[in-house]
Amino acid sequence: MKFGVDVGMARVGVALCDPDGVLATPLKTLKRDLKKNSDLRVLAKLVVEHAAVQVFVGLPRSLRGHETGSTQMARDYASLLAEGLQEQAPGVSVRLIDERLTTVSAHRALHDSGLDGRKHRQVVDQVAAADILQQALDMQKSLQRDVGDSVISGGRSASTDLQ
Repeated sequence: MKFGVDVGMARVGVALCDPDGVLATPLKTLKRDLKKNSDLRVLAKLVVEHAAVQVFVGLPRSLRGHETGSTQMARDYASLLAEGLQEQAPGVSVRLIDERLTTVSAHRALHDSGLDGRKHRQVVDQVAAADILQQALDMQKSLQRDVGDSVISGGRSASTDLQ
């Protein structure tokens, strides 16, 4: 099982895939808790509950590939998640993956499906997380290897493979 995570200032979208790693589906939207990090604890609990082996955290960059404030926020979140999972699920890999335009794509898909615009906010983050995860699954299948940057607790990344 693998997870996809879309980190925002107010919400965190979570998605998972089927046991064969073929299809990503939206799972849940967590309310972001910047003071107590309760969303990170809930996410770690979901990872353990679903016996996930990898978590892909979307890394938002500008269209030109530059780092932004949101990029650092996602890096920090992934680092905290990796740190929390070390205790609860030590074998789980947390990886950062480029997520340019996933939220835009999610809004478009929700609009095309006929969902009322006011209801987008409730599910757009989990749809974006599913897009992030599906992209990672497809790249892994195509390249026959892990993709993205492996996150090591403490904020460091093990590689720069963000395709």
